[in-house]
Amino acid sequence: MVASLDPFVCQPAYRGDDGEAARLGMLARYDADSLADDDELNALSGFAASLCEAPIALVTLVEAERQRFLSRQGVALEETAREVSFCQHAMVEGGIFEIPDATRDARFADNPLVTGEPQIRFYAGAPLVSAEGAPMGALCVISPEPRSGLTPLQRERLLVLARAVMRRLDARRRELEMTAGRAEAQRLLRESQLQFDSLADALPQMAWSTNAEGAADYFNRRWYEFTGVAPGSHDGDRWIDAVHPDDRGTAASAWADAVRRGEAYETEYRIRRHDGEYRWTLARGLPVHRRDGAVIRWFGTNTDIDDNRRLVESHALLTRELSHRIKNIFSVVTGLVSFASRKNPEMSEVATSIGDRINALGRAHNYVRPLSSVAAEPTSLRQVLTDLFAPYAEADQDRVRVHGDDVAIREQAVTPIALAFHELATNAVKYGALSEETGQVDLVIERHDDQLTLRWREHGGPAVSAPEQEGFGSDLLATSVERQLHGTFERDWRAEGLQVNMSLPLAKVTK
Repeated sequence: MVASLDPFVCQPAYRGDDGEAARLGMLARYDADSLADDDELNALSGFAASLCEAPIALVTLVEAERQRFLSRQGVALEETAREVSFCQHAMVEGGIFEIPDATRDARFADNPLVTGEPQIRFYAGAPLVSAEGAPMGALCVISPEPRSGLTPLQRERLLVLARAVMRRLDARRRELEMTAGRAEAQRLLRESQLQFDSLADALPQMAWSTNAEGAADYFNRRWYEFTGVAPGSHDGDRWIDAVHPDDRGTAASAWADAVRRGEAYETEYRIRRHDGEYRWTLARGLPVHRRDGAVIRWFGTNTDIDDNRRLVESHALLTRELSHRIKNIFSVVTGLVSFASRKNPEMSEVATSIGDRINALGRAHNYVRPLSSVAAEPTSLRQVLTDLFAPYAEADQDRVRVHGDDVAIREQAVTPIALAFHELATNAVKYGALSEETGQVDLVIERHDDQLTLRWREHGGPAVSAPEQEGFGSDLLATSVERQLHGTFERDWRAEGLQVNMSLPLAKVTK
């Protein structure tokens, strides 16, 4: 709306032949059919007739070929041809348009509405103009008797009534625009929903959404194909019916906690497939927030991980079996050494030393296998390193000395750390400080803000130099430190001994 325009002045954009199409387009926005014989318009036209002491009063809208009477007092006509319309003149005047005696006005003397019914003589019309300045029609009063004109008070009040008529017309227009806006919004929403459904149905995962309170209201096609239930069967909190009875408590608790905190949701549980088999799935969900941070919806997926989980369990079983066999080998070797020492008493001291080292290697072996039962409880980094380096200790001293801070490391970090330092110790035995009796290694652990620094320093051994090409050990270090722990390491091949600086993010290492 353009409130600054004169409410009775037709704007240039709506005048003449060029502006007629724009005027008719504006007129169509008022839906004249719905306003015919409108109670409020009837009250206003009746008041106009009384005010001006006229037997006829009309509210007209001037269309392309006709003028329509939305409200009429004193006549039965509902419309006339536009070519005989008085109101088409009144609507562009900018004020009250008056004809004292139509028989004496050359423009109207031969008009059928003058020569015939309703025998128009006196006419006074106030323009109806939209807020944009488009002429719509007029509020007019008519008498079959000539008159000198309206009084000043009648002119003023007729203009006031014309404004009231336009307010009623504008109210209807706003209703139509709001309805059209809602219809368009619903159309866009339907299109958006169709696009979302198509995208969700194309996913290989089971997809779902919930309201802010966590009640499910949508599942994609993949969910229904997997579960075999009818659409809507798992709405609200009934999705829990698809979960294995042993997993329902954990699944429901994890979901309720995520909804309460408004944070990302991730857990694993089994869902019953359409054939009755329960399969493990990974459930993940993310909240959608308003600008003020309030959660308005949740979107998530369930991914079938049953095959992967069985593969992991199979690998774990194989690992445990291999570990058991390897530890048995350590025991067998220890037994053979002990047996040899009993046959050769003079070797007793050496045999004891060798047996102790083999036992230490067995303890260290717990930390360098894919799934370590030792790592189930909080694990001390220094304890892991002490066990790893125990095989290299002499009777009276540690060959690898660990200094500095200690941290409790998470289960996922135990193996890569153990592998990295097992590789460094093995190389030190082969080529570095531990290959000679006088050599030693100092490992310093320091915690700085969000980083854990480990400094490996070899000394007292043979002179060393960088290898001509990287081998498996370098790949193992890169895999353990960089790819698994997201850390960095640098090696400095000094003549007095290898130095390694390792930096690990605490978030990847500590519990």
